[in-house]
Amino acid sequence: MNIQEAFNAAAVDYDSLRRILIPCFDDFYKTAVEIIPIERTAPIKVLDLGAGTGLYSGMVQSVFPNAELTLLDLAPEMLEKAKLRFSKMGKSPKILIGDYVETNLDDSYDLIISALSIHHLSDFDKELLYQRIYNFLNPGGIFVNADQVLGKTPDLEELYRQHWLDSVRAKGISEEDLKAAQKRMEYDRMATLEIQLHWLEAAGFQNVDCWYKNFSFAVFGGYRPTI
Repeated sequence: MNIQEAFNAAAVDYDSLRRILIPCFDDFYKTAVEIIPIERTAPIKVLDLGAGTGLYSGMVQSVFPNAELTLLDLAPEMLEKAKLRFSKMGKSPKILIGDYVETNLDDSYDLIISALSIHHLSDFDKELLYQRIYNFLNPGGIFVNADQVLGKTPDLEELYRQHWLDSVRAKGISEEDLKAAQKRMEYDRMATLEIQLHWLEAAGFQNVDCWYKNFSFAVFGGYRPTI
């Protein structure tokens, strides 16, 4: 099974388990939306990379009702869930199926977002993607990545993993769902927060920062300069 097949298979129950599998769910996503410094009624263009079921982009659409959303993901089954989510909101985002490291995009965006996706890439592809994101942003645009990061040391990484395991078990996850989540985690290729902030700066982003962090869960990004 490849990563596309793994997430297609997970599409049915994916959203129902989010609050269990992301112990800091509320603060994590709240920060990822609140950090966007754009007028709420502005007619902005937004790209969601690795959009999945549209959980994050749906939250953005709710806060920015005039936003024009484009959702890009490898897994068609996940995107079908996203279509349903947006249809209930009376919205029809543009849907693209493909690998966001390679997919050609013929547009530019005021906001590019991603949630719990980029950590599946190799370090080489992460660095390449951050440069691509910079190039697709309009001047003054912002990139927000709500993702998981690697502990800076092996001891910290072990602490992150154990905290996550203790947290999801405390929330009552079934052994079947836990094993399925751990199976998907085999596709994780996480990098430290520090090196990713460096890659963003090297790509040209300014005011690069981490706006939220809870063990491995972090919300970070930066701005494309206006000039």
